[in-house]
Amino acid sequence: MIQPRILVIDDEPQIHRFLRPALEASGYGVDRADTAADGLRLAARGAPALVLLDLGLPDMDGQEVLRKLRSFSPVPVVVLTARDQENEKVEALDNGADDYIEKPFSVAELLARIRTALRHARPAAGPASEHYLAGLLEVDMARRLVKVAGAPVQLSPREYALLTLMVRDAGRVLTHRQLLTGVWGPAHVHDVQYLRVYIGHLRQKLGAAAGLLATEPGVGYRLLEEPASAPAAPAP
Repeated sequence: MIQPRILVIDDEPQIHRFLRPALEASGYGVDRADTAADGLRLAARGAPALVLLDLGLPDMDGQEVLRKLRSFSPVPVVVLTARDQENEKVEALDNGADDYIEKPFSVAELLARIRTALRHARPAAGPASEHYLAGLLEVDMARRLVKVAGAPVQLSPREYALLTLMVRDAGRVLTHRQLLTGVWGPAHVHDVQYLRVYIGHLRQKLGAAAGLLATEPGVGYRLLEEPASAPAAPAP
């Protein structure tokens, strides 16, 4: 069995010392880059299965690295960042990152984000990709059916479009811009309050399954692939 290789682009030696054994223990090969230049070279030469990218590199800002990487490769990218500004996270996602995780982070959370990004990197597998089931929520896009605990849920066309857009990227963060563009078009990219209203309506209709629709504060939303252990009732 071919071992998927993960390219870690980070200038902190302790991050590499922390990540390598954890990733190798989970069945991944690991390539190391301490600079943006080395990371881009290895990405172009080695065709990694996934890239873990730090935004604070010494020779080039991580956002620029991401843009350069996206100019020649569709490889899944999970951003590692110590920056807590919401606009940095949004910019990374809009620049083509598949997900982000804030430092410090747990190995379990990082591995879960990696698994999600790798799943989405695979080609869609026919009808199975049109069906979503998590906890009490079932979405059958082939038949345009939404159910919670087996009971049909009636959604407006906009609510259904919003939900199915998130289903197709379940587990990944979708920014306000991505959701607004995908459902309402590019003329509405700044109508965040409008989006919040629809998310609120959608959560009300999903009822007991509303906890699957998670808020990424200041960034966007994520449809979870499994119920949270203790879901709260998040605000839109």
